Amino acid sequence: MGTESFAAVDVIRTKRDGGRLSDAQIAWVVDAYTNGVVAEEQMSALAMAIFIRGMDAQEIARWTGAMIDSGERLALDVDRPTVDKHSTGGVGDKITLPLAPLVAACGAAVPQLSGRGLGHTGGTLDKLESIPGWRAELSTAEIAAQLNDVGAVVCAATKGLAPADRKLYALRDVTSTVESIPLIASSIMSKKIAEGSAGLVLDVKCGSGAFMKTRDQARALARTLVEIGTAHGVATTALLTDMSTPLGYAVGNAVEVAESVDVLRGGGPADVIALTVALAREMLALAGLSEVDPAAVLASGRAYETWVRMIRAQGGDPEAPLPKPSHIHVFEAGRDGILTTLDAYAVGVAAWRLGAGRARPGDGVQYAAGVLCRAKPGDRVTAGQPLLELHTDTPDAVPSALAALDGGVVISDSDNRPTAGDVVLETIRP
Repeated sequence: MGTESFAAVDVIRTKRDGGRLSDAQIAWVVDAYTNGVVAEEQMSALAMAIFIRGMDAQEIARWTGAMIDSGERLALDVDRPTVDKHSTGGVGDKITLPLAPLVAACGAAVPQLSGRGLGHTGGTLDKLESIPGWRAELSTAEIAAQLNDVGAVVCAATKGLAPADRKLYALRDVTSTVESIPLIASSIMSKKIAEGSAGLVLDVKCGSGAFMKTRDQARALARTLVEIGTAHGVATTALLTDMSTPLGYAVGNAVEVAESVDVLRGGGPADVIALTVALAREMLALAGLSEVDPAAVLASGRAYETWVRMIRAQGGDPEAPLPKPSHIHVFEAGRDGILTTLDAYAVGVAAWRLGAGRARPGDGVQYAAGVLCRAKPGDRVTAGQPLLELHTDTPDAVPSALAALDGGVVISDSDNRPTAGDVVLETIRP
């Protein structure tokens, strides 16, 4: 606990009335809440005041710093430049899986501490846990050893990282204060800065399947994230990327692992390859390795070799068969025409209802569940053609998944096919 103390009600009133919280107030209230001195209902009131009144750049940077200071920082003794990536979450967003081994194969170290899915957005750890034997929980010593040996690790965050954020996130979830840029940004960055990487690339998604629905919202969040990273001495860049339609063809757990392996072996969907290479280039630039061409490394097979070593290092068997669903329901085109819409949110909710995601933290997931897209917007389709495969071990879930897809799959007579467009919409730098 700091030497200066405040009354929680005074801190709440300051922000409620549109005032600016001082560095000392922020340091005290985050520490006091973490240690149970500030009650849940008091922090709920403060979170709502922040939600309504906002925070300026200095407040956000200091709030982030206070959450970092609530726990430990990883001190990784690694003999390569370290760089990390964070995605704000999407549908079919498997990019971490090919990206981490690719950047490692290019010469950087990637300490990718990841999370689990909740709702319609998938979780990287859930996907990797579909690989037999793979484990997410590693000690700090194991993380450092694997980074030096393999160059990449994807694992769960250690419990000592930003405990204030873990506690506050749960509170925000039940008080309708999640959608606040200061609180979102400080939550993301407190964990990422505590990881200790010298560089960070942010994949800030916008569109129906993303948390930020509009480009303006995504840009505002990206700029805030970059400002926080820069203020804390971490070289930070953000890419705004499209999440109006699912990334690739696979949405779920094991199906996304299989698609990621295809990418690492030189195949895979064009949009997944393009985003993986774009993020890799940004990460390598921050690591001082701009001269390395990640597209060439990906094509060479070296990234796949790193993937195999990374999975084996965490107990997984990269050659083992992935889980298969006991039931597959085929969603067919109802008419001839052009597939003009394949809504990311609709597909994400369908996969979630099939068992690929969870409604509450701690719920289990089905590793074989998910959706395989057999067509993409712009494709000409015919009546009866398979558009989607719904994979599940619980056939009773299919009707609710089909209900989620209602209105999310649109076939038109128009010859004006939607353009695929670039996955990367903008780049935000300090």
